[in-house]
Amino acid sequence: MEPVTHFMTGAVLSRAGFNRKAAYATLAMTLAAEAPDLDVLWSLKGPVAGFEHHRGWTHSFLGIPFEALVVVGFIWLIHRWRLRRNPSLKLAAPLSWLRLYLLSVVALLSHILLDWTNNYGVRPFAPFNPRWYAGSFVFIFEPILFLLLLAALVAPALFGLISSEVGTRRPAFRGRAWAIAALSGIVALWGLRYVERLKAIDLARSAEDAPSTIQRATADPYPFNPFRWQTVVDLPHFYRVSTVNTLRGEVSSSQQTDIYYKPPSTLAVLEAKRSWLGHVYLDWSQYPLVNEAGTDRSGLTAVTFRDLRFLYDDGLLSGHTPLMGVAYINSNRRIDHLEMDGHDQP
Repeated sequence: MEPVTHFMTGAVLSRAGFNRKAAYATLAMTLAAEAPDLDVLWSLKGPVAGFEHHRGWTHSFLGIPFEALVVVGFIWLIHRWRLRRNPSLKLAAPLSWLRLYLLSVVALLSHILLDWTNNYGVRPFAPFNPRWYAGSFVFIFEPILFLLLLAALVAPALFGLISSEVGTRRPAFRGRAWAIAALSGIVALWGLRYVERLKAIDLARSAEDAPSTIQRATADPYPFNPFRWQTVVDLPHFYRVSTVNTLRGEVSSSQQTDIYYKPPSTLAVLEAKRSWLGHVYLDWSQYPLVNEAGTDRSGLTAVTFRDLRFLYDDGLLSGHTPLMGVAYINSNRRIDHLEMDGHDQP
């Protein structure tokens, strides 16, 4: 998921009752809920390095105890700074560093869970098991989920203003009911989307003339509408992409634009697959398309890496081909340079 959703999830989890258990709980859970995305710093070494390490050890169960320690350590420094400024500092909840550590672990787990629900996936068991796992039933930015979290954070403040106008005493901890309602709504949304995804896959399979030749199939979500999906069916010689509406039981596919033939393994393609980008991309991609895109005037042959799970107009993030890599092969069949999402790898 995108960062704002992670931040808000941590805050809403805290408001569900954890903020009563330990001082700084909201701060700790908000920071911890986004902490795994610090792996974005790998991008400073280039886009391929960033792609290789994205959702790596910081998104694994092994990394969680260390990340929680960093979050709590940071808050300890803040607490010491506040004490120096105000030695008689009073806190609304008990100060328990152990509880704060455990709450940080809960928020870190929420990050892995949220990232698992979309189709990019996570590697929670790395480095012992480097396999990618993806629920693929929630879009990377889900507006309904976002609005549920936003309402849980904003509504208590608005109602608090109304209460203050009529002279009602302000409670020490606000918004617990709103937070629980929002989290319950998210779980219900997940349940609906999970069931509809299975229906979409079944519809795509049944639409094929020879279902017995299907090797595998998947469905990827659109934002907003839990009944609209892109499906990919893997057949012996090509992939068929379809748009499925599970509410109406419709499967739409074009013979001209929605058939992707499996590309041949040319010498340039084989060299590209052996490159750094090739190893990283093929380790992550579930439905890869590796195509020789032609040779330019300087003699460089471009080999593109794309994943069919992301080749559709989602209505929010359209306008370019996401998560596309390019390996440029010179006339000696060696890697000249690599590119990821339009940026050169130094």
